[in-house]
Amino acid sequence: MADLKLQRNFGIAAHIDAGKTTTTERILRYTGMIHKIGEVHDGGATTDWMAQEKERGITITSAAVSCKWPFPTVQGQKTSDTKDYAFNIIDTPGHVDFTVEVERSMRVLDGLIALFSAVDGVEPQSETVWRQANRYRVPRIGFVNKMDRQGADFLMVVKQLHDMLGANAVPLQLPIGAEDNFKGVVDLIKNVGIIWDDSTEGMTYTEIPVPEDMVEEVEEWRAKLVEAVAEYDETLMEKFFEDPNSITEDEMHEAIRKAAIDLSIIPMMCGSSFKNKGVQTALDAVCRYLPSPVDVGDTIGVNPDTDKEERRAPDAKAPFSALAFKIMTDPFVGRLAFFRCYSGHLDAGSYVKNMRSGKNERISRIMKMFANKQNPVEFIEAGDIGAAVGFKEIKTGDTLCDEKFPIVLENMFIPEPVIAIAIEPKTQNDVDKMGMAISKLVEEDPTLRVNTDEATGQTILRGMGELHLEIILDRMKREFKVEVNQGAPQVAYKEAFGNTISHRETLKKQTGGRGKFADIQFEIGPADAEWMKENEGKSFQFVNDLFGGSIPREFVPAISKGFETAMSTGVLAGFPVENMKIRVFDGSFHPVDSDAMSFELAAKAGFRHAGAKAKPTLLEPIMKVEVTTPDQYMGDVTGDLNRRRGMMEGMDSRNNAQVIKAKVPLSEMFGYVTQLRSLSSGRASSTMEFSHYTPAPNNIAEEVMAKNKGKVKDEDED
Repeated sequence: MADLKLQRNFGIAAHIDAGKTTTTERILRYTGMIHKIGEVHDGGATTDWMAQEKERGITITSAAVSCKWPFPTVQGQKTSDTKDYAFNIIDTPGHVDFTVEVERSMRVLDGLIALFSAVDGVEPQSETVWRQANRYRVPRIGFVNKMDRQGADFLMVVKQLHDMLGANAVPLQLPIGAEDNFKGVVDLIKNVGIIWDDSTEGMTYTEIPVPEDMVEEVEEWRAKLVEAVAEYDETLMEKFFEDPNSITEDEMHEAIRKAAIDLSIIPMMCGSSFKNKGVQTALDAVCRYLPSPVDVGDTIGVNPDTDKEERRAPDAKAPFSALAFKIMTDPFVGRLAFFRCYSGHLDAGSYVKNMRSGKNERISRIMKMFANKQNPVEFIEAGDIGAAVGFKEIKTGDTLCDEKFPIVLENMFIPEPVIAIAIEPKTQNDVDKMGMAISKLVEEDPTLRVNTDEATGQTILRGMGELHLEIILDRMKREFKVEVNQGAPQVAYKEAFGNTISHRETLKKQTGGRGKFADIQFEIGPADAEWMKENEGKSFQFVNDLFGGSIPREFVPAISKGFETAMSTGVLAGFPVENMKIRVFDGSFHPVDSDAMSFELAAKAGFRHAGAKAKPTLLEPIMKVEVTTPDQYMGDVTGDLNRRRGMMEGMDSRNNAQVIKAKVPLSEMFGYVTQLRSLSSGRASSTMEFSHYTPAPNNIAEEVMAKNKGKVKDEDED
């Protein structure tokens, strides 16, 4: 059994281009897992193994790697106290189109290194990543990268974390020099400077006294650090009032560790991964401040037999429980399911129960992943992350457990797709291959949705953005050898109800022999605000207010299912309905002619007939857009955003450039990157992420409804 106190499961997450993959590459070099540093811009990074990642220099899929790091060391050298810490690291994408990769990684990680660019500071995707980490309460360390770049400013980024993310960011280091003169850092706890040795790629370092020109600044920031630590810990507060210098290094480390684990303090560090500076002290901080599976404590789930809450301790002797957080199709071993083991012990060749499907599955092999390479292991235990082969049926978010001790763990939040394209196979030969390719891709990526447009017979792919769908089509072509014709991108609109109305729906069908009869009275309208707050990611609120046996209990699930199924095709233009509440309060049944199917059909028909009267509105997706542009193009860029129905939200300057923030409807943003390049001679850049849905203006709604007329059918026509 491994010592779980020496285990760290952490991720690296940030905005595009902040240096996540470059940092991961340095970690693998320093831990001896690779012997030559591969660079992202050369397509040589270990964790960017997909062909598309190498070509574009971006991370598309999160990659897991395992390694060991010696800690503590003296100037990079092991001592008798040094222990080997086992790391499971997940390198995540920065592009918002692949945000689900970050989401599912956050769900299973114990800690995070949140990376920020010293030049650009807190960027839009940094905010998204921060929110995701808050959702799962993931402790984190802030690492300000790119200190060697022009315009680098460590303390500016620390201030932005306070102002923009509401984080209590506390620097543990100050940089020695900046931009071209960035040499190393001052450790505020030990009060010494650290200079890394370029000749050993930063593997070793020397400690120097604090540079004379920094003594005052170091004293000021050390005092702030001691104060922040004392504020957190009452015993240290007493010592602080008596004599701030009486707080020892060990006491500070211990207090920072506790404060980081309960999210009270975000320890801030800095460096330049590309120049091999600072990553080493960040790894020491991971060992020192981020939690082990033991610190995270018990995992909470629900026993499906009793509906009561149950806990699983991070112990190899406890009953087995794990969460499948990622599915990948490998050309050689088939379907690979990545999972985090929360409790117990699992041997290769043994059986686990999938709580969603209710089936027992045999795990033929267990692997530890190293990017896209698999290293077989005989077993896996509590606190570890691995991948398994042998599942006949598995989806992202499935709970795997010991069949004698069932438990269902909390699933993860999956964002809704906002963009769609129509595709059709080029040749008859591609028809079957396309179906197989899509089913595998949908299994891997829960944000990719597929349906068929009944009016045209085309397959509609829905995803998180233009780049997301572009990568999916590229993978279909390369990995599955499928050629397709594609239509122009379409916006994933939604529908919502504005009013709550009551309706009675009666279904009577007599066709000789046994007929069909169902009668339901219900209210249809928007979901309650309180319910939406508590049920993020869900859209259907069902309230059963039946009493006195007016409808037998066994038919209620069929009524709920009927309404939920009908929601996928709204009454206005056939788009899915968002946040709907149904309250069923009365009805009647026939002892012979009523069955579950009758009530399900009645619910579907009731949705059509009542929905049309409940003030249905069309909702369009609004994107949060941030444009960075040189001053001289400001007028052109803002004018263009206004023409696109953009709502300006503010501007600020960053490194001799202007940053424009706006909310713009997605329908107006197709081809924006090309337009922005031509407006700014290629010097402006933009990022875009989904913000929210809002009612579309009447002229847009009428246009969309006219286009989608054929989608809405009456239930009776089926």
